[in-house]
Amino acid sequence: MRYFYGAAHEQFEPADLLRQAVEAEQAGFAGIGCSDHLQPWWMGGESGHAWVWLGAVGQATESAAIGTAVTPPGPRYHPVLIAQAWATLEALFPGRPFLGIGSGESLNESPLGHDWPSPGEQVERMDEALGIINALLDGERVDHDGKHFRTKGAMLHTRPERRPPIYVSAFGAKAAAVAARHGDGLWTLADPEMAPDVIDAYRSACDDTGREPGEIVLQIQFSWAEDDDAALEGARVWKGAQPDEFFTADWHDPAEMYEHGESKVSDEELREALIVSSDPEHHIERIREAEKLGATTMALMNVSGSDPHGAIRCYAERVLPALSAVSA
Repeated sequence: MRYFYGAAHEQFEPADLLRQAVEAEQAGFAGIGCSDHLQPWWMGGESGHAWVWLGAVGQATESAAIGTAVTPPGPRYHPVLIAQAWATLEALFPGRPFLGIGSGESLNESPLGHDWPSPGEQVERMDEALGIINALLDGERVDHDGKHFRTKGAMLHTRPERRPPIYVSAFGAKAAAVAARHGDGLWTLADPEMAPDVIDAYRSACDDTGREPGEIVLQIQFSWAEDDDAALEGARVWKGAQPDEFFTADWHDPAEMYEHGESKVSDEELREALIVSSDPEHHIERIREAEKLGATTMALMNVSGSDPHGAIRCYAERVLPALSAVSA
């Protein structure tokens, strides 16, 4: 079992997140993943550029895997540019980059002036983009005239020896099938009601395509502080990211999204969705429960707004050693 550290660009400024990344590697996390957002889920948050930040993280750390959770192909990022960026990261930090890729949210795409498509079209766009990205990483010159993207003789002139692994975000069977066709693994939430069905769909699609299943990356957020109330208050802003409709429908105003989330999500529901506690044993127990859903990698995003660096120390001293001592 690998444990990745999740850096929340929506919540913390880039310089603080860089310090978190260095501390996380020293704490024992095997990888550093980060959200890739144009806007946060609430007003007053942050929105550092993930790709720029990853270059700094690669230089500031020594061996941890580095990548996004997750990058959306579409109006914001043409797939040729995604392939170029990850080829560059691999050339700079061999063996370390991974690409997490997903179908995106209106929150980060609509501000560019484009109409937000239906969920089916979102997955279709991701599928088409991954075909282009994989071809470029394989060294092909790509002429493509598709529904969502066009290329004319595109190729990577700087192409490293290793092809960075691609983990595809999925919340349903259609996206899980895309992960099976184009990815090196599946990335989804450690939701006990959703994850088993998504993982089963992914493994079934792998069987259909004749490919071995890859990594199963399950993501969960955690908030630690010296007392439970502070842990909850530090993560309260994440009510703005909880409603399912934010991931598929045309919601792109952070103020409206937080107001909607605050009215719809109770404190107890937030505690259930996230790991919110001052007790390291509670964090250990919740992570072990999530591992049993079928993870090979756990992506643990630090949303400890009250004390993010104290949370890393807690994980270094109490949580990660305990998780490593007993297999799931």
